[in-house]
Amino acid sequence: MGITVNDKIMTIEENENEKLQRAKKRVEELKGFYIHFSVYIVINSFILVNIFIRSLSEGDSFWAFGTFFTPFFWGIGLAFHAAKVFHFNPIFGKKWEERQIQKYIEKDKKDAAKFK
Repeated sequence: MGITVNDKIMTIEENENEKLQRAKKRVEELKGFYIHFSVYIVINSFILVNIFIRSLSEGDSFWAFGTFFTPFFWGIGLAFHAAKVFHFNPIFGKKWEERQIQKYIEKDKKDAAKFK
């Protein structure tokens, strides 16, 4: 038997459900990043303000590396999180993927030619 109208409707519904699930997952990824970014700003602002106030009262230098240790290294982690969420990958981008695909296609062609 062929495909019935009910089969087509089920396929369309399944496709729409998959789109909805992907959209929900994307929104959750974005939400997680924005929460991470907000916490980064709040916590590091608090830390830097406290260090600044202490440096004024105690005469310490605010511009020491240790002052920015937490924001710097946490910022690296935040940058990786952003790269993942926003699909930014300068090393393994689309051009790299295309080159790898072409490489494997050529290899398969060579391997197939051996058996002809």
